Amino acid sequence: MGIVFSVVLSIHILAGASVIVLVLLQHGKGADMGAAFGSGASGSLFGSSGSANFLSRTTAALAAVFFCTSLALSYIATNQPRSGASSVIDAAKSISVPAAPVAPVATPAAPDSKAGDIPK
Repeated sequence: MGIVFSVVLSIHILAGASVIVLVLLQHGKGADMGAAFGSGASGSLFGSSGSANFLSRTTAALAAVFFCTSLALSYIATNQPRSGASSVIDAAKSISVPAAPVAPVATPAAPDSKAGDIPK
């Protein structure tokens, strides 16, 4: 189970980072407004209309992968083989607690000691 968990976790982290990068690469609906005033932001790496389709489809696919790996990680984490007791209460009953140590008996102070002068 450890190897499967590691592989699924690696895919999950890569898919999450990729979704973040792809979302940041896409321009919003208000990005065309800046191009109207001459900022030149309407052109992109994949062309003016092709980038939305390619990036949005890739983002959707990676979001689906992220969702599936999230479900797989939660399934793997909750279905680990249990060892020992079936509940916390059963595990607490099986633990033996050592007896408390007995406090030593106080010996009386020496006759020339000032311990008797301490107020109580």
